[in-house]
Amino acid sequence: MNITSRLVAGAGAARRRVREGGLGPAPVLLALVVTWVVFQSLNDHFLSPRNLSVLSVDIVGTGMVAVGIVFVLLIGEIDLSVGSLAGLAGALFAALNVNLGMTEWLAVVIAVICGTAIGALHGFLFARFRVPAFVVTLAGLLAWSGLMLYLLGPDSSIHFSEDGLVATLTSRYFSTPVLTYGLATLCTAAYLLVSLRDRSRRAGAGMPCRPVGEIWVRTVLLAAIAFATVSVLGRFEGLPLALLIFLGVIVASDLLLRRTPYGRQVLALGGGAEAARRAGVDVTRVRISVFMVSGTLAAVGGLFVASRFTSASPVSGSGMLLINAVAAAVIGGTSLFGGRGSTWSALLGVLIIQSIASGMALLGVETAVQFMITGGVLITAVIFDSLARRTPESRGRA
Repeated sequence: MNITSRLVAGAGAARRRVREGGLGPAPVLLALVVTWVVFQSLNDHFLSPRNLSVLSVDIVGTGMVAVGIVFVLLIGEIDLSVGSLAGLAGALFAALNVNLGMTEWLAVVIAVICGTAIGALHGFLFARFRVPAFVVTLAGLLAWSGLMLYLLGPDSSIHFSEDGLVATLTSRYFSTPVLTYGLATLCTAAYLLVSLRDRSRRAGAGMPCRPVGEIWVRTVLLAAIAFATVSVLGRFEGLPLALLIFLGVIVASDLLLRRTPYGRQVLALGGGAEAARRAGVDVTRVRISVFMVSGTLAAVGGLFVASRFTSASPVSGSGMLLINAVAAAVIGGTSLFGGRGSTWSALLGVLIIQSIASGMALLGVETAVQFMITGGVLITAVIFDSLARRTPESRGRA
């Protein structure tokens, strides 16, 4: 096949992906680039190492909650309790550590396990008793918000040590170049080796696989992003521990969804409960498990939010955390209709939301305007999601 034929074939494939809503993360990445360019043109401090460092830590709490939301959205459901669950985890940790004198690591474990147990309860009520997830988690939002306020007591806040384990989550940075650049090199090399190994296995089994050239292009892009990130953040305080943990959670959850039988069951359930059941998927078990994941990550996210303020307060469990987490998952590309999405959606979506908030703060714009702009971005993402879903269905009816 000559070059002209390849170009024509590539253009045809691109047009098919556009018609099928298969553009992947490209629109979100474009939106992120446009957002950064606009704010940088309005205020040259936006892309400064200091502001980007603050941004990289600010996204973690909401991002963790959004990763859990992605799991629930993938089966076509919603979890409205994550905001109050995050606040409850922070309040429970602070109450156990400060009021009862429990060691920090044990208080953290109990707070996270509490989030898992509450998620399991929500999933059980939804899966076993067929109570709509919307109703179950709405009741949870109210109940766990009340429990959070009860634990916080009359002062409505509990301050904990600024030098302890939880506070370190968002205050620790790695600035040694050998460590930071070595980590970027290691991650890039690991991606390349895993991609080449996966291609070799798929090619040996006669399955479709990515061309070697595409793998190398992706590797070069990943290396450019990784080294640029390390370089820019290194000019301020270094690579934040919070960001490393967040990226680790995203990679692990992405591998769980894409490369394990459990992940395939979650995606199959999002495509249709009855079809998944006939294919042998234990629908009840999977439904309960995704709410457990959501509850666990909501608790972890709540600890990161509390760490940012070194205190537990109603702010940690506010409705804005819920709204931003759901918006991040949807804006990042996870479908509200289930069956399509990735945990990387949480990273892309929360980057856009927090970039808008950061840019508006630098410009001195009112919070009300921030809400309106974020709402406009969210409705645009939902419209694209709806159109992407409708197009294949229309062709199927034709």
